Amino acid sequence: MEDTNQTDMNGFILLGLSTVPYLQAIFFILFLLMYIVTLLGNASLIVAVTLNPQLQTPMYFFLTNLALIDICFSSTIVPQLLVNTLSKLKRISQMGCATQMFISLVLGATECLLLAVMAFDRYAAICKPLHYHVIMNQRLCFCLATSCWLICIMNSLTHVNLIFRLSFCGVNQVNHYFCEVPPFLQISCSDTWFNTIMMYISALTIGMCSFILTLFSYVHIISTILQTHSSEGRHKTFSTCSSHLIVVSLYYCPIMSMYLRPHSDYSPETDKTISILYTAVTPMFNPIIYGIRNKQVIGTIKAVITRQRQE
Repeated sequence: MEDTNQTDMNGFILLGLSTVPYLQAIFFILFLLMYIVTLLGNASLIVAVTLNPQLQTPMYFFLTNLALIDICFSSTIVPQLLVNTLSKLKRISQMGCATQMFISLVLGATECLLLAVMAFDRYAAICKPLHYHVIMNQRLCFCLATSCWLICIMNSLTHVNLIFRLSFCGVNQVNHYFCEVPPFLQISCSDTWFNTIMMYISALTIGMCSFILTLFSYVHIISTILQTHSSEGRHKTFSTCSSHLIVVSLYYCPIMSMYLRPHSDYSPETDKTISILYTAVTPMFNPIIYGIRNKQVIGTIKAVITRQRQE
């Protein structure tokens, strides 16, 4: 108990991505650039949707939520990573770690559900165009977004509470670059059976079900596209859907690999590589794939920049 309390007082040491000095410098520059691109891309999308009344549709309502999640998700993890890369201590308090774990779990899980909701929105728009505005009315959009957030807040509270009830027997070194559930299960000296079961249940219900719903929506979308007579429209929609599917796969597959993999296959280095995809890469590409390729979004951003220059 004394060792456990000592760990609790001192917090945890996040070992980071690498201990090799030149690699740390490379990672610092790389993640700083990715973070800047993430902030600029997602902030630009939010500004464009806010300023252009034509973009205030269900699709862009969900995209704004996604952009906000990506900004917060990256800001919860990357600044801490950058500080730890330059610091020799690499220490985080228990409260700081619990807060980071809670926020990252909420945002990561909400993004899973939101991507599925966005896929359903595209399904309704392309496969049910005559009933789209009836199906995706303002009340339903608000309820779907709110439900995503509430479900994931409750889910995250459960996991953080379970993790910090565990004993760590004086072990405070975490071979990861932020506070995430799987590495903490590895260093705990308590029985983590219940934690593992709960983690699998969450990954299946939130991650896998969202991924299946997303794939189901896009299968129907592609089926509808193939039945259209316009080759130009077919090519444009198919190109958009394929890019969406790539980004969705880059998010869902690493998360499910991280949270559904047996403990016997646990590898700290592999896990760090996998988690980079959904904590840094996907938030950077989301605004590019989903929004900034849109001519209306680009037009609004250009108009804002031109107005600022004239002033």
